[in-house]
Amino acid sequence: MFSDTPNLRLAAIDIGSNAARLLICYVLEMKNGSPEFIKLNLVRVPLRLGFDVFENGYISPKKENDIIDTLQAYKYLMKVHNVHHFVACATSAMRDAINSAEILEKVKKSTGIDIKVISGKEEAASIFENHIEKYLDKEHSYLYIDVGGGSTELTLFDNNELLFEESFNVGTVRMLKNKVHDQEWQRLKEFVKKSTNNHKKLVGIGSGGNINKISSLSKLKEGKPLSGDVLKDYYDTLCKISVEERMIKYNLREDRADVMLPALQIYNSVMRWANINEIYVPKFGLADGLIRNLYSQVVLQAANN
Repeated sequence: MFSDTPNLRLAAIDIGSNAARLLICYVLEMKNGSPEFIKLNLVRVPLRLGFDVFENGYISPKKENDIIDTLQAYKYLMKVHNVHHFVACATSAMRDAINSAEILEKVKKSTGIDIKVISGKEEAASIFENHIEKYLDKEHSYLYIDVGGGSTELTLFDNNELLFEESFNVGTVRMLKNKVHDQEWQRLKEFVKKSTNNHKKLVGIGSGGNINKISSLSKLKEGKPLSGDVLKDYYDTLCKISVEERMIKYNLREDRADVMLPALQIYNSVMRWANINEIYVPKFGLADGLIRNLYSQVVLQAANN
């Protein structure tokens, strides 16, 4: 049921191909009636499900236990934070795993958490829930580029109107495992070129842990975009050094150091095909969109009760 206390707390669990994230937010009701979502906790566990799924087609018993242990820990964290409502979703790796239904059943039995596997288009729509475009000018069109471990989601909007949302099986973990088919890469290329050539000058909006890290490393001032040249420079630098050297040079975890290079390849390619010269990095992702969508559902449920 909807809690009418002024300190509503919501949570979202995003189980991706590289990591599982728990985001817990406090909802602050503003005087104008719009909600503000204050982050209370963000936890990331590098489950790396894609390394199993994209290589072998299924989730191994070891990864299955890791999922259950992670979600059990998340359940306790939500309890400590007095979370009123939460949602749990899984994306590309779980979509592709032949034993996903079995895994989800075991997870629910062990933890009580019901995970919904969402499609690529549902993923793109949830990301769009962040409505970043309302903070930007209307002189440009905006291409939202979300790069994950298993897929890349693209959303184009112009004058606050959503024009398309599309998902592609092109992701960082898939690329590391050489599991991105040439046809899918070509489909991404042709779609971007065809879908963006008749719009006002495009600006990018980047989402995902890798571009967030690049933004932090570049010491980008808040509200300022990253230039395409900066992304190219990072790509050229990372190409020349090993994963271990990247970890040392940029103080990265191994599970970030290895996927950063394919992520940059995807961002650079999409931006080149769309003639995008700069990209904003607002540090919102799927979990943030899930929180906002959950809030809308909670409010609607309260209104109907």
